[in-house]
Amino acid sequence: MKKKNVIALVLSALLCLSLFTACGKSETEVTVVKVGVIGTNNEQWDTVNKLLEKDNIKCELVEYSAYNVPNDALNAGEIDLNAFQHKAYLNGEVESLGYELTALCNTFIAPLSIYSDKITSLDQLKEGDKVAVPQDATNEGRCFKILESAGVLKVDPAAGYTPELKDITDNPLKLEFVEVEAAYTAAAIPDVAIAFVNGQHAQDNGLNLADAVYTEQADTESDNPYINIIACRTADVESEVYQKIAAAYQTAEVAQAINELFGGRFIPAFEY
Repeated sequence: MKKKNVIALVLSALLCLSLFTACGKSETEVTVVKVGVIGTNNEQWDTVNKLLEKDNIKCELVEYSAYNVPNDALNAGEIDLNAFQHKAYLNGEVESLGYELTALCNTFIAPLSIYSDKITSLDQLKEGDKVAVPQDATNEGRCFKILESAGVLKVDPAAGYTPELKDITDNPLKLEFVEVEAAYTAAAIPDVAIAFVNGQHAQDNGLNLADAVYTEQADTESDNPYINIIACRTADVESEVYQKIAAAYQTAEVAQAINELFGGRFIPAFEY
């Protein structure tokens, strides 16, 4: 009988310990937020996560390779946030696809650069040369604006920051534009005279900023449509957890990480 009492006491103690542990766990349970990103070079999020530890929040990166996936995944609730696009791209997707998404906060600007294994200056472009550009409308239009700023062609100012091919009013070299998925413009370099490669994909493909034939002038003013953002579902923009993530990202520590990790490919576009 005494033996049974001892066993009962032991079981009771174990049950109490289990309940105590469970209670303790619930009080410190980490909130995991899935963040969609493009490519593998997103190490600044390590710094973000360190800053979020005090709030028991952790951002778990979900990697995609194509631009047309992360917004669809976010809109469908497969991920919680995404961080891969600039404002112009998000606005274009919302308008054309009806996504209920919005910008949570600014992150950085990734100047678009031109790379080539055939020329070292845009002055060396020849009539009929091929130019690889991202196939999505906003980034293709951005390429046309960059070539205009470099004096290579002219576009209709009425087209704003997203001119289309039809908006090119003067193309004296009769350049041929080859539309490529943004992730593969670097791979197209051997087949064209010049290729536009954004900072993320340049990083992924080992392209050095110093080797670029031409680089877009970075404008970090908050109204620049090419500033990258963290996006969320519109209904969740006031989420306390998401606001804490935005605050953690827009800090001096993360700005320093971006500068050290990416050597000018990404430039912080927020006040800290």
